[in-house]
Amino acid sequence: MARTELRPVVKLRSTAGTGYTYVTRKNRRNDPDRMVLRKYDPLARRHVEFREDR
Repeated sequence: MARTELRPVVKLRSTAGTGYTYVTRKNRRNDPDRMVLRKYDPLARRHVEFREDR
């Protein structure tokens, strides 16, 4: 039960507007804000920012 509270599953949605998402886990203690990662979007065929979607 402690696993789901500390590291929740979050969706990362592309800012390119393609609707592509990644699913990952994050540590709430280290990253209380919304996560932003630069990852590859295969629909846009380039690296773009992915923001946490709740």
